[in-house]
Amino acid sequence: MKKLLFLLVAIHCSLFSAKADEGMWTLYNLPNAVYETMKMENYELPYGALYEGDQAVKNCVVNFGGYCSGVVVSPDGLVFTNHHCGFEAIRSHSTVEHDYMLHGFISNSYEEELPNKDLFVSFMVEQKDITSLLIDSLGYEKRAEKGRGDYLVDSLENAIQKQMRAKDSTLRVEIKPFYEGNRFFLTTYRDYNDVRLVFALPKSMGKFGGETDNWMWPRQTCDFSVFRIYVDPKTGGPAKYSKDNVPMHPKKWAQVSLQGYQPGSFSMTLGYPGSTSRYLSSYGILERRDAQNKPRYQTREIKQDIMIRHMRADEAVRIKYDSKYASSSNYWKNSIGMNKCIDSIGLIQQKAAYEAKIRQWQDSTGFLKDKLDFNKLENFYKKRFNAVRAMMYFNETFGRNDEITNRALRVTRGIQVKGDKDKPKKQYIDFKDNSDTWDLNLDREVLAALMKYYREQVEEKYQPDFYQIVDSKFGGDYQQYVDYLFKKSQLMKNNKKIYVNKKNYHKDPGVSYGESLISALAEIRADLLETYDSIDNQERYLCAAKLRMEEDMPNYSDANFTMRLSYGQVGEYLLAGQPSGYYTEASSIVKKMEQGEKGVIDYEAEPIMKELLSAKDFGKYTDKTTGKLHLCFLSNNDITGGNSGSPMFNGKGELIGLAFDGNWDSLSSDIFFDKQLARCIGVDIRYVLYMMEKWGKADRLIKEINAK
Repeated sequence: MKKLLFLLVAIHCSLFSAKADEGMWTLYNLPNAVYETMKMENYELPYGALYEGDQAVKNCVVNFGGYCSGVVVSPDGLVFTNHHCGFEAIRSHSTVEHDYMLHGFISNSYEEELPNKDLFVSFMVEQKDITSLLIDSLGYEKRAEKGRGDYLVDSLENAIQKQMRAKDSTLRVEIKPFYEGNRFFLTTYRDYNDVRLVFALPKSMGKFGGETDNWMWPRQTCDFSVFRIYVDPKTGGPAKYSKDNVPMHPKKWAQVSLQGYQPGSFSMTLGYPGSTSRYLSSYGILERRDAQNKPRYQTREIKQDIMIRHMRADEAVRIKYDSKYASSSNYWKNSIGMNKCIDSIGLIQQKAAYEAKIRQWQDSTGFLKDKLDFNKLENFYKKRFNAVRAMMYFNETFGRNDEITNRALRVTRGIQVKGDKDKPKKQYIDFKDNSDTWDLNLDREVLAALMKYYREQVEEKYQPDFYQIVDSKFGGDYQQYVDYLFKKSQLMKNNKKIYVNKKNYHKDPGVSYGESLISALAEIRADLLETYDSIDNQERYLCAAKLRMEEDMPNYSDANFTMRLSYGQVGEYLLAGQPSGYYTEASSIVKKMEQGEKGVIDYEAEPIMKELLSAKDFGKYTDKTTGKLHLCFLSNNDITGGNSGSPMFNGKGELIGLAFDGNWDSLSSDIFFDKQLARCIGVDIRYVLYMMEKWGKADRLIKEINAK
């Protein structure tokens, strides 16, 4: 019993005390205590080298596309990110005749580099704390308590943006809440909109291991792709795509290192982690587990089973859905793993115990006595549980899964109406032919299956009334109803003028289907809004109480897709009670490729890949300590979604890898970081360069990168 008690206390302390290597830290105000710890772990650069001046490390790190991270690695604007971050760009250029996703892409000159519509990278220019302005001067807190806080923030952001653009039109600003809305930072960015595909491995290598290995260790995935930033030839600044644009010449780029690492070596990531909820209450974690994660993975499993069957049957379908499937399956597995981690460590119970400690402290200090109320917080969450669950099922069922639903929701949410404003009956909408992005048979089957499942899982008050039509006109046959929508709705007629003010418009089956969805969505949203602001405020008070109670300790804010630093060490962990190893090497992928030859789909690769990785000598890319080609490696860096493509630096600020995944035990990291078990998986930069040189024959790029 004593041993058990000791274990529980130890777990509790490790969970809620600041850990040296836990944290996603902002750069401009990095706590001195954190910097000193970094130095003790062999970080060698001065404090200001991270953020200050043209040569600051931050200046070579980019937000890639609004969903990933990347790093500039050459004086000519070459950018490394993950293969899965470049997925859509690679897919968009692929056809059955020229399948870059399947066979890879190599450009042999600037002229062969491929432009990408809507793809951009952003550099952070500066960041500053404007909490005093918002809270003290503009009264944010009072407005937030009335549900008007976001409006104030948006208004201020727009005003600052207008003022900034008058001085420099290339700059963009964002105001985001930190510490659950207890502080606010203003971040200035410069966006570059001409970003071209330069190099990509075949999918067999860029996503080697597929879903079998996703979120697992050991890994052998060569998860990288290469892009280049282009600029206006006259100004050297951002510009829309033009054939006359020239490669960017940045003031700062990352030096690529061939020196490798050893167990205990310093490792630092800089990137754009998307979202964490580590200040979330026990009641919020319960909601996350049961009302969000569970509906997500249940619904996606149905969808993905149908998708993969169609994709394996038809190459053209696979090209269309490769990116969609990868995106869906990633967080399908993430949700399963997070729920298992929540339960395995008893996280809800541990959070509740910690909240009891805060209650005790609050009772003794009177801090936020009339505001933070745990009983209210619990009841608010209980009240909205069913609505949150319904919303998740709704989003997973009707959110961007099939073309008829996409179009039906667009017309109900305000698609651009064309035609003479003075002649209402002549006003129309239309849809361009986008058949190269979706497949009729796949979409029909997915929608019918998900419609049925939604009805089985969600209470009647949140069910769209089109279900009555399914019952009355189609005898409860969802497939017949879906086929009817696709066949009979004008919305599915490409380039057809659909007149929005004629009598028959609302009788169109696709339009009425969309209106039914919107009506159900409004019902769900109404129930959500009843407690939304109240929960938001209580969670903000809870965070404030934690920060005040632990004011003598450095505390980082949850991720919110602003640039963050995390640091740690290269090293293994205990995997099923055995040492995991801290790296994988070439022979391990060859063994898996042999399984691929026997029919394991996720381990299939081109024969040339097996040949290259069976080499006895890997030249300058060989690790000097082990004498092997390292493929992937582990560190205890603190990362999450959005960190994909983040550079991994050594203590000198040199690039040693790209973060691309976490292990199974990291899946709870959005709400709890376990230093003992959670690991960041990075692709070794020497593996990247080896494949570029030996498979891609990309000598011009190897020379440009100039690794040392």
